[in-house]
Amino acid sequence: MLQNYGLDVQRLFLEMMLEDAQSYVRVSNIYNPQNFDKSLRPAAEFIKEHSDNHKTMPDRTQIAATTGIKLQAVPDLNEGHFEWFMAEFEQFTKRQELERAILKAADMLEKGDFEPVEKLIKDAVQISLTREMGTDYFADPAGRINKYFNSGGQVSTGWPQLDRLLYGGFSRGELNIFAGGSGSGKSLVMMNIALNWLQQGLSGVYITLELSEELTSLRTDAMLTNMSTKDIRKDIDTTELKVKLVAKKAGNYQVKGLPAQSNINDIRAYLKEYQIQTGKRVDFVMIDYLDLLMPVSAKVSPNDLFVKDKYVSEELRNLAKELGILMVTASQLNRSAVEEIEFDHSHISGGISKINTADNVFGIFTSRAMKERGKYQIQCMKSRSSTGVGQKIDLEYNIETMRITDEGGEDGDAYSKKPSASIMDSIKARSQVSPASGESDPAPWDSGNDAPKITVDVQSAKLKQLLGKIKTG
Repeated sequence: MLQNYGLDVQRLFLEMMLEDAQSYVRVSNIYNPQNFDKSLRPAAEFIKEHSDNHKTMPDRTQIAATTGIKLQAVPDLNEGHFEWFMAEFEQFTKRQELERAILKAADMLEKGDFEPVEKLIKDAVQISLTREMGTDYFADPAGRINKYFNSGGQVSTGWPQLDRLLYGGFSRGELNIFAGGSGSGKSLVMMNIALNWLQQGLSGVYITLELSEELTSLRTDAMLTNMSTKDIRKDIDTTELKVKLVAKKAGNYQVKGLPAQSNINDIRAYLKEYQIQTGKRVDFVMIDYLDLLMPVSAKVSPNDLFVKDKYVSEELRNLAKELGILMVTASQLNRSAVEEIEFDHSHISGGISKINTADNVFGIFTSRAMKERGKYQIQCMKSRSSTGVGQKIDLEYNIETMRITDEGGEDGDAYSKKPSASIMDSIKARSQVSPASGESDPAPWDSGNDAPKITVDVQSAKLKQLLGKIKTG
């Protein structure tokens, strides 16, 4: 590679483009007239303008007449010459863009505008020509399918019903969001999934922007040891023993608290430092939660939730793809969702911007009464990898240990089970017919038997009161 891209080399670049229009088309995605010397810039700008407007390269005579710059013909060029051109022009563009980015960043730093600097430099460094031609659909169907299922992820969530709904589980490089109202258990859902992954041997980090590291860890202690937090406080030694026993077979787990209004750069820097200091891999990251993060790529008011969440969700998904990790976060449902039992996109706080970016979005439907009965319901609001949108799964919940499990979803064909019925169906008032007190089961009715006496057990206070008034009347 050349070390110096002087005036003569830049002139040669333009002359070779004019000699072979295909070469210009191949570099058009990184072609920027501002990268050329001021003496050649008018010609570079004219070439771009003419090709964009007229879909053909200008003639040398046109360039000379319009800009006063004379470019020469370059005869006897072969494929090797153009390969040299492609490689050198890519390096030239990257160097020029990086140089201008550094100068612009220096001005930003003087003004105290730090956050856009990293993106500015990163964009310049990542400039490259398109050499990867993508996937030849018909070439190797089996290899293509295996690559998707084996290299991308499809990691079990630990809840068979949710795995069936997602055709296998979550994938690396995707953004998964659990949305719920205040107190619905967004953090508990993420902690439970994290524990499921740890028990599968995966390693990860739980980043909390709301709860303390100690409280987050204590809740995980309860889930892992099958002890209530009250019992843990009474018997710390037993808790420690159980946690250490599980640690021998589980992956590594780090809980990190960051202040609210942190951004993706703070998370990226922490993950990098964690890996450098410990040498441990990171398979998954749980972020509690998305609404408390601020974007890096744009200055946005915290009150402008739609725009803020759009940038934050895009940056989170990019981080997941960049690191090749499982990414799970949570988001708040708005006030209109409080009385609802069916969630849709309008119930997500901040609007549809984060839904558009996320790969999977789930609504958490629960209440104090449901928790006391040991029930949790997850509703699929969006899924890019499956047809599970609108389906619901019912999970078991232990109110003492805060452990969420899938007791009834482990048997049977993974894709043949119908979605479980709504929890609302199970809590509707019912009427039950039973024999009168002190009597045995009545015989079947026939022509010789009188109709048996029956009593109605009604689970409704108002109906009981009404029946009482009828009897007394």
